[in-house]
Amino acid sequence: MEQQKRVLAVHDISCVGRCSLTVALPIISAAGAECSILPTSVLSTHTGGFTGFTFRDLTAEIAPITRHWEALNLKVDFIYTGYLGSFEQLELMKGLFDGFRGKDTLVCVDPVMGDNGSLYELFDEAFARGMAKLCAKADLIMPNLTEAAFMTGLPYEEKNYSEDYILSILNALHGLGAEKVVLSGISFDETKLGAAASDKAKGEIHYLMNERIPGYFHGTGDVFGSALVGALSNDKTLREATAIAVDYTVACIRRTAKAGTEVRYGVCFEKELPYYIDLLK
Repeated sequence: MEQQKRVLAVHDISCVGRCSLTVALPIISAAGAECSILPTSVLSTHTGGFTGFTFRDLTAEIAPITRHWEALNLKVDFIYTGYLGSFEQLELMKGLFDGFRGKDTLVCVDPVMGDNGSLYELFDEAFARGMAKLCAKADLIMPNLTEAAFMTGLPYEEKNYSEDYILSILNALHGLGAEKVVLSGISFDETKLGAAASDKAKGEIHYLMNERIPGYFHGTGDVFGSALVGALSNDKTLREATAIAVDYTVACIRRTAKAGTEVRYGVCFEKELPYYIDLLK
């Protein structure tokens, strides 16, 4: 019987509002991988659209947890990091990568920092430079266009950009150190939205697009990243995994839009998990 893959997901826990670990754990599990977790903080809700939320920083717990895992000689096939809230957590992740990276471990970093041309409120350009240094230690990075621009220092263009512009972003991201890059949230016309998957070693760049659904939907980046890592844990190529992640994420957005669900609670990813499993087949 084929050995089950283990994914270590390092994200915050937003107790309400589907994002971070509340989507990573079920999606990666649906992909058939064992999803171990390392929570970086606990919030009553995510921070997009909610006020008055509670926040508990778990930075102090990271080192003791990982020391216990080292004592267990824990092996992981994938390390998948998302929202990291401080420079200290960035440094702890570098140690985590060094300590748990085996010869076949794929280190995947989603540099969650911003969207729509702006960094999130708690971050600044110094943090973006720190995140770029963490990305240098990754095998695969998964920024959106905003995060890519801040990490590379290239200008952010919201729309009407050319393929040459996207190629310049991809080349600059590879220049940070990662062999594989998936750049999400790109569009060359008003009807399609998707991602570019670039494998430097193979010299391949693929654009995987699907329907653009009007509106802004919270948590889609985490749904996309988790679906991508889950597909990779099924031995899909980078192109195949990106296509699956794009198609699944769009299906979740479409369902949410049709249902009229309040968008700050995230997308209705649960009902589309059977579709995701079918895509993996």
